[in-house]
Amino acid sequence: MNAYAERFVRTVRAECTDRVLVAGERHLSALLSEYIGHYNTGRSHQGDGMDLRAPDDPGVTAFPILATQIRRRTRLAGLINEYRQAA
Repeated sequence: MNAYAERFVRTVRAECTDRVLVAGERHLSALLSEYIGHYNTGRSHQGDGMDLRAPDDPGVTAFPILATQIRRRTRLAGLINEYRQAA
């Protein structure tokens, strides 16, 4: 269990807190809440035959795909971008 916690802390530091000047405890709490939302739902996870997919994705998007069929969602004021196939 300790290895999972250490990996999560390393990922949060590399992708979030090392890139932001934290102004206080409330600011850190807001940053971590937003990042955890991205970590659990927005980023790709490996599973199901080593295909990359996010937990809420209906399937894997085949590439190449037209740029007009991709939607970007920014998180943490543009620090992180999530991409989805347009409906």
